[in-house]
Amino acid sequence: MQESIAAIATAAGTGGVAIIRISGENCLEIANNIFTPNKHFEPNYMYAGNIEGDGFTDYGFLVYFKAPKSFTGEDVIELHCHGGVQIARGILKKCISLGARLAERGEFTKRAFLNGKLTLASAEGMADMINAESLALLRAGSMMYGEKLSTEVKRLQNSLKDILAEAAVEIDYPEEDESGLDLKRIAAEIAGLKVEIDGLLQSYNCGKKIKEGVTVALCGKPNTGKSSLLNALLGYDKAIVSAEEGTTRDAVEGVIEINGVKYNLVDTAGIRERAGCVESIGIERARQIINSADIILSVSEGEEVELPDQPSGAVIKVFNKSDIKKPIGKYDIAVSAKTGEGVDKLKNLIAEKGFGDTALDKAYIVEERHYSALLRAAEALKSATENLEVLTLDIISVDLKDAWDALGEITGETANEEIISTVFAKFCVGK
Repeated sequence: MQESIAAIATAAGTGGVAIIRISGENCLEIANNIFTPNKHFEPNYMYAGNIEGDGFTDYGFLVYFKAPKSFTGEDVIELHCHGGVQIARGILKKCISLGARLAERGEFTKRAFLNGKLTLASAEGMADMINAESLALLRAGSMMYGEKLSTEVKRLQNSLKDILAEAAVEIDYPEEDESGLDLKRIAAEIAGLKVEIDGLLQSYNCGKKIKEGVTVALCGKPNTGKSSLLNALLGYDKAIVSAEEGTTRDAVEGVIEINGVKYNLVDTAGIRERAGCVESIGIERARQIINSADIILSVSEGEEVELPDQPSGAVIKVFNKSDIKKPIGKYDIAVSAKTGEGVDKLKNLIAEKGFGDTALDKAYIVEERHYSALLRAAEALKSATENLEVLTLDIISVDLKDAWDALGEITGETANEEIISTVFAKFCVGK
């Protein structure tokens, strides 16, 4: 067992209850020195009593989780005190004076990983759940935390392990099998594994949108009501609205959630030929945002803005000010930012362009780290397939082992210390 670590496990601030968590070899000793009445604590029971802080005593509760049946896999003590900032800090200070040290960021979860209580991907799923700004990311994180991705990856690894084992027998004992290894069958199995990995890779397009949100750029000529439309979509006044041309000189951003997915709305500067120096900078930034957006709302009241020949995102042509004008030309939708007419329909159209009928209740690759590992695994399998008939089995096995190692980085089985440290540095202290 390792040295004991301690931290406040609840959010900073005043609340009903605060929890101080201690994990490690002498947490029971600390508990007996800080909690009265002192007694033999049975696992998974809650005891009421006095908790000694730094210069004060609070009344609260103690729970003991015995290794290995705890979150970290070690002996764990949780002290539940009143939720005052100074109360929690004072009790934590007392724990440290009794032999614990302050936990680092994510160290409790890191110990859980190192003790085999969860995979690295599961820990990342937990982080996504904690930091989720949308229901979609919460669901994706929950599935990853529930080991859905790790189970799939381990299954792929086991299939690779079986192929590697067959190849090893053929290399070491070629005389045992007169017919030799069935290369066509092995090639088919490798190809099948690559198809499955490619399927996971394809889910990253949606997964990235779930993780980061869908970027929606509002663009158009000055005074077409882009800022008013941004405010209408957000449901509150974020952008300054004025009849003066060039009011919006830099991007104004806001976030909405539609059907559980986060959409990052960006109101850009009105695009026109004659503009001052500062406004021109805003217009150039607007063009950059338009070129990288997932969805482009081309807002106009008659004259359309000139878009790139091949915009990267889906374009929705929006006719604004339908309360005072009839649409001119071809548009996808007519709205009035002033009265709210058509705004809900526009949201539905944005959701359709953003995700369409894509189900949000299945597992997606949402982490760039996982995507990179899968790419390397797919490339290794491609190399193995291409060389299966022209190179020796021991060389092909190197490609297969590279694929196995790349997949292992996702679960943490083959992840190096740098990868592990980077993952847990994303957590807060106390988690």
